[in-house]
Amino acid sequence: MEKRGFTEVDTKLKAAFAKVKQDFIEHLSAINENTSEIQALYDYLYSLDAKIEKISQRVENIQMSLGVFEEKKSITLNSQEKQIFLALYTEESPISHQEVALRSGLSEPEVREFSMSLTQKGIPILKSFCLGETKLKIPQQFKEKQAKENIINLSLDSFFPQQKSLIND
Repeated sequence: MEKRGFTEVDTKLKAAFAKVKQDFIEHLSAINENTSEIQALYDYLYSLDAKIEKISQRVENIQMSLGVFEEKKSITLNSQEKQIFLALYTEESPISHQEVALRSGLSEPEVREFSMSLTQKGIPILKSFCLGETKLKIPQQFKEKQAKENIINLSLDSFFPQQKSLIND
């Protein structure tokens, strides 16, 4: 009698575990489907973001070629924005976020954030894409305007801050 009860419990346990296993398999399948759907949506959004960025670049290039940029008498920058501006201002050819980061002493995410901030403050930054990498450049027209009108209110100390500390010591 004990054997019969034991095999009955064993059969019920096997059936219960088989049901749990089947539920897990169905749940895993649903998770995999959702993951695939999320990945597809992410890829789609990423491609849209790249297209929007290219359109934005084209609009900025058109504005620059027409000589249209926000007319501001003075633009105030924080120290990180100045470092990025100076790295771009002193370069003739477009440079990557990584190169700006090396020259400014900031991280690449900071360069992305603060270059966006510069654009929002009215400083035109041309973006171009080369081999999957975004390159940044300040248009020559704006550089000339900055040199003549000092819109950003830069001093020589901005270009050579370490020399100022050497002089004061």
